[in-house]
Amino acid sequence: MLDHDWIAAHIPHQGRMCLLDAVLDWSDSTIVCRADSHTAADHPLRADGRLGIAAGIEYAAQAMAVHGVLLAPPTQPPRLGYLTSVRGVQMHAARLDDLAGALEVRAERLSGDATLILYRFQVLHEGRCLLDGRASVVLDAQAL
Repeated sequence: MLDHDWIAAHIPHQGRMCLLDAVLDWSDSTIVCRADSHTAADHPLRADGRLGIAAGIEYAAQAMAVHGVLLAPPTQPPRLGYLTSVRGVQMHAARLDDLAGALEVRAERLSGDATLILYRFQVLHEGRCLLDGRASVVLDAQAL
């Protein structure tokens, strides 16, 4: 299992903004992560004293970033990716911060090439889907 320190050392999200605590499982097409940060009083995405469900998209985006790192050839640094769109997002809860226990963050790579990747994602709590949708990631956007 890859822990929070490993994740923070490999993705651009630093400090409190590194939201994931562990990689539980991964393959060439999927990643499953655990997050416990959603209940933190000093969560960087809290607004008006609460953490809304839409913040789950950031959790999913970080899981996609970790997946990209894990798939990168060991001799090359991972390529910088930018979340460019989210589609078909369904929110099945109002907030994240009122849920005790860990979140499970899943992302599945549906398709991709050297520049654009399409993922399906889910954020779950105790087996219940809280948020799901699709996201596209552009790699090395500054070169386009």
